Amino acid sequence: MSTKILTMKTSDFYYDLPEQLIAQTPVEPRDSSRLLVYRRDTKTVEHKHFYDIVDYLREGDVLVVNNTKVLPARIYGHKEGTGGKIEFLLLKRLDMTHWEVILKPGRIAKVGTTFVFSDKLKAQVESIGEDGSRIVNFIYDGVFETLLAEIGEMPLPPYIKEKLNDKTRYNTVYSKIDGSSAAPTAGLHFTDSLIEKIKAMGVEFVEVLLHVGLGTFRPVKVDDVTQHHMHSEYYAVSQSAADAINKAKSEGRRIICVGTTSVRTLESATDGQGCLTECSGNTEIFIYPPYKFKVVDCLITNFHLPESTLIMLVSALCSREEILNVYKTAVNEKYRFFSFGDAMLIL
Repeated sequence: MSTKILTMKTSDFYYDLPEQLIAQTPVEPRDSSRLLVYRRDTKTVEHKHFYDIVDYLREGDVLVVNNTKVLPARIYGHKEGTGGKIEFLLLKRLDMTHWEVILKPGRIAKVGTTFVFSDKLKAQVESIGEDGSRIVNFIYDGVFETLLAEIGEMPLPPYIKEKLNDKTRYNTVYSKIDGSSAAPTAGLHFTDSLIEKIKAMGVEFVEVLLHVGLGTFRPVKVDDVTQHHMHSEYYAVSQSAADAINKAKSEGRRIICVGTTSVRTLESATDGQGCLTECSGNTEIFIYPPYKFKVVDCLITNFHLPESTLIMLVSALCSREEILNVYKTAVNEKYRFFSFGDAMLIL
């Protein structure tokens, strides 16, 4: 008896999205965004607001959040000597002074070229990667993060055309550890008061770390999903986080991930049986259907781009058909999509 292997195509994850549904600005307050609740067992949809999430949580639940912090990593300067304008986007810190960056225009950024961003901040190009990225050495006077905060802009995704007036709105209220090029957007809906209310219910908050790279916005360029090479991102799980999640799993309590980055972190840190240990490193985990989740039970997430690795991950939690049906409902109900958009709770 032969087994037929079905190829999953990237185009299988396409859906129609009117451009006007791509959110350009965040709502105020954070928790007033809409919330689509999808129950996997009954395949039913409910339309709520994010502050209603308390009605779906219960004592003993564990909410796993990603405490990464987005740097104002887009900086503008000029070429030393000629004054030619340059734009840097910081991708990954390699040590105290060296960063991997993408920049434009690339033609003026040859090895050895120095760029000036302020009277306290310069950078010299040391090498050029195959993909056109550069390794640069920053020369600065003072604290690097402070200088960035003074001159840098938040690296908003390419589909957001509006300028962000308040830099804090592209970070979660619980962000702590600098290093992301993009926000773990599902967490943007939480306010301090909502978190306190949830904790008072007996829900446990556990923090993990994954520094989100710009690869999260790169399109899948292959037809066969299995041939896509996932970008690498740094993650870390502490012993206390691992212990809290392992204890909850052993007691049959729900593990609810806030965002796909938390999902990728937990599923990267498991031993294969669903048991976590303290660990850190780089993950290239690519989750798509069919996938057997070892740790995650439920997910809070935003609405993701068509044909993206993120919609593939969410589809693995339910099924591709179910998620595309839910997305169709969200489009019809005029939910706001992507980074500054509305949220979905998958139970």
